[in-house]
Amino acid sequence: MTDGMPEMTGLERTALYKSLGNPLRRRILEYLGRHGEANSTVLARELGESSGTTSYHLRKLAEQKLIEEIPEKSGGRERWWRSLPFSHTTPDPAAMDPQEYEAAARLAHLKIEFDTALYRRAHQEYRGPEGWAQVQRHGTWLTREELLDFMREYHALLGRYGHAREQAPDGARPVMMRFYAVPEPVGEWNGEPTGR
Repeated sequence: MTDGMPEMTGLERTALYKSLGNPLRRRILEYLGRHGEANSTVLARELGESSGTTSYHLRKLAEQKLIEEIPEKSGGRERWWRSLPFSHTTPDPAAMDPQEYEAAARLAHLKIEFDTALYRRAHQEYRGPEGWAQVQRHGTWLTREELLDFMREYHALLGRYGHAREQAPDGARPVMMRFYAVPEPVGEWNGEPTGR
């Protein structure tokens, strides 16, 4: 399911996962996320590619509504682009066809590599509870319903405290956040039964 957007088909999700798994498209999206806007020439120079290559990938990202053209800056052959707000929740893998599952799994492996590096950075850059880098680890007991309520509140907090790049107050920096919740395996845990 795509949050706040129309439901995507399996084919659309497969194309999305393949697109997000493309190294150059990921770099283009990261650049636009950091700098706000660019054209194919700027991206070619910054990413070490030809402008024809970056132009092609920009058009593909626009087709998937991940970026949009900036009409007031574009003219003739020069087209400027900016990223669009996007949020996506991957559906239950059991509901995916094999091609979609394979594309989602490939993208997940890329994200794991990135997130592992991010986790290491957070620890290296940690300067105490008042610093920019924050690391938290917790464990608790929750029902499934409580966990889902917690996730809804987590999303609400991000909406309450987060800002779009264009509306960020002075002193704001891009902050990468990750959240994982994984229950202990069912069965024996430390020699004690853990339930069903």
